[in-house]
Amino acid sequence: MGLLDKLETIATTRETLLPKGINPFNVVIEEIYSATEGSIDGQRVILAGTNNYLGLTFDPRCIAAAQETLGKEGTGTTGSRMANGTFSGHRALEKELALFYGCNSAIVFSTGFVTNLGMISTLAGPGDVIVLDADSHASIYDACRMSGAEMIRFRHNKPVDLEKKLRRLGSKSANTLIIVEGIYSMLGDCAPLAEIVALKKKYGAWLMVDEAHSMGVLGERGRGLAEAVGVEEDVDFTVGTFSKSLGSIGGYCVSNHRELDLVRYLSRSYIFTASPSPASISSVRAALKVIGSEPQHRTKLWENVEQLYQGLKQLGFELGADPGPIVAIRVPTKESALFAWKAILVKGIYVNLVFPPAAPAGLSLLRCSISTAHTSEQIDYILKTFAELKPMMTAT
Repeated sequence: MGLLDKLETIATTRETLLPKGINPFNVVIEEIYSATEGSIDGQRVILAGTNNYLGLTFDPRCIAAAQETLGKEGTGTTGSRMANGTFSGHRALEKELALFYGCNSAIVFSTGFVTNLGMISTLAGPGDVIVLDADSHASIYDACRMSGAEMIRFRHNKPVDLEKKLRRLGSKSANTLIIVEGIYSMLGDCAPLAEIVALKKKYGAWLMVDEAHSMGVLGERGRGLAEAVGVEEDVDFTVGTFSKSLGSIGGYCVSNHRELDLVRYLSRSYIFTASPSPASISSVRAALKVIGSEPQHRTKLWENVEQLYQGLKQLGFELGADPGPIVAIRVPTKESALFAWKAILVKGIYVNLVFPPAAPAGLSLLRCSISTAHTSEQIDYILKTFAELKPMMTAT
């Protein structure tokens, strides 16, 4: 087989799966009008699939902070954190993240994906063990493979299965890293974190929680699931991203372990990746202040969540287990999901279409993400549209 032959196989599979003129995996948003509206194929649409949970991409304070820094420091750093890519703003943000979480230290990375690559592959290595939730994000799986550590999966959100894995490890649990997520990105369900923390303590393991989708959303101060369930002190490493509630791009890890700072000298994705642009860092710093001081944004988000989730539930759709900013509708087949996605877009609503293996358990999903910035009228229109298209979305 030639080097590129495998790509031809993929092309054939894609053509079989996707009817001509429908490509949900290469959507171009031609114009952005607000945190909740844009243009696709020349049509004005409601954006209901962006993870912009607090609507801060259009917050005037975040925009002004980015613009001011852009004028002062230019468009990029052109270097890694280890070389010339650490500006004063990067260090200031790290201090502010540590203060926000009440932790000793923080590290800022270029994206959420490389945060997981860098942290996991540095913390764990040959001779160590990583026990991860089976529905973990692709970045976590890639990081585990990079680490060289033994990788063991436990069934999604099943502490009983996690305990079986830990019990079998015996003394090796002392150099075992457990990895779970706050909110899982496909179905929107939360980890049973209190039970997982209890097992971590019982077996003397270490715990990392990826709060990418729960930071800004859960907890009294928006620090995520660990804050919401009162177990922050028992989480060894919290990782997250700037590309959801914080409305920008980048990633971070916070911890009370002072050894965290040593990761800077070992993590390849920190040492060999250009650092986030100064403007992005400034917008994140402004957004972090909003999250920490204005809880009304979370209050409004959860009002919108309840409106959409309960409305879809009353319409008889099969949803994820709990209300949350990610509302996933299970669709019986790939074909019905695909044509429903297109029909929804024609009606002026953009949502995410998710097929296996990105979706867990072989599911096909129409995935909505809700924002503080959505109006009640927009959500009503989404519900009306889904009601009209329900026969298409439930067809087998």
